[in-house]
Amino acid sequence: MLIIRWEKRIFVVESCSRMRIRDNKPLIAHLSMFGACAFWGLMAPLGKDAMTHGLDGLTMVSFRVLGGCLLFWLTSLFVKKEHVPLRDKLMFIGAAVFGLVTNQCCYTIGLSITSPINASIVTTSMPIFAMILAAIILKEPITGKKALGVLMGCSGALILILTSAAHATDKVGDIRGDLLCLAAQFSFALYLSLFNKLIRRYSVFTINKWMFLWATLLVIPFTSSHVMETVSHPIPTQTWLEAGYVVFFGTYVGYILTMIGQKTLRPTVVSVYNYVQPIVSVIVSVLTGIGVLKPTHALAVILVFSGVWLVTKSRSRADMEAAKKAER
Repeated sequence: MLIIRWEKRIFVVESCSRMRIRDNKPLIAHLSMFGACAFWGLMAPLGKDAMTHGLDGLTMVSFRVLGGCLLFWLTSLFVKKEHVPLRDKLMFIGAAVFGLVTNQCCYTIGLSITSPINASIVTTSMPIFAMILAAIILKEPITGKKALGVLMGCSGALILILTSAAHATDKVGDIRGDLLCLAAQFSFALYLSLFNKLIRRYSVFTINKWMFLWATLLVIPFTSSHVMETVSHPIPTQTWLEAGYVVFFGTYVGYILTMIGQKTLRPTVVSVYNYVQPIVSVIVSVLTGIGVLKPTHALAVILVFSGVWLVTKSRSRADMEAAKKAER
């Protein structure tokens, strides 16, 4: 009798623990998304500073893809393994081209040219590109609210670009860097639209270990000599620490925290956390003197944020179909 009661107590303790974990899931998800976007927001000014004191865009991209590859393959040794057929392994080449190589090359090189404030504001435009591509590729309907959101978001981006063209200083912005950062968001949105089924099939560790492997094989052969030449010169310790932050927290930890958040939170809630990134970036950039905040930046932020909010609040085709069924 005593053993049975003891077992029951253990069962109760275990049940309570599971209930506690289940109850804390939303909180953990929210903290994970906030952490990921805060890390990314801080990555812009730190990455910019590193690329101003010893490193350049190509070197930073090489560090990101190679570092991400090593970290995700190392982590994959300790998580549940998934079988990936040859066809999907080859499909990950295309995913790596749009989701990592083009995306990271355009963003990192763009950040090295423009201000971290502009780069972080531009990153919030990704849902707008995703909506446009979803309408073209996935045949998602474009509602009046979505169209207005796209117009507002594009207006905000245009204001940023025109501001950069007028000032021609990397503290305010540079039109070349702004356009490269916009191209990075377009590339990632294209990756989400073209490889949506593939990335839903596997865990984040499986996806990223293959994508980062292909990205490394595509990038490093062309940049290795440039990287070796760059690191042969004296580089300050602070620059190495900032590059380490970009690789570990901005690339590796950020991806994992996003995965935790996305498993529990709705896509519309996840998209709201995009606004954390530019807020963190603007505060740090202004305080450290890396970037300068102009009134036109504030107007651009309002337009881009409002545009993204309208796009994410609009109903998808699945929502419309569900609403029709409910009416019947």
